[in-house]
Amino acid sequence: MIHGEDDQVVPLPYTGKLAAEMIKGAKLKIYPGAPHATATTHADQVNADLLAFLKV
Repeated sequence: MIHGEDDQVVPLPYTGKLAAEMIKGAKLKIYPGAPHATATTHADQVNADLLAFLKV
């Protein structure tokens, strides 16, 4: 799971953190200072993390 730390649309404590706790085996990657559209604003970092995840 990927989540922006500064997401004002779906705040981290009520979404990403909660979902990660509820989904067995989930790993939560938090992007410091990132907004809601993290896949757009931090595309290079998101793509690198997704590729690393898929290689596992």
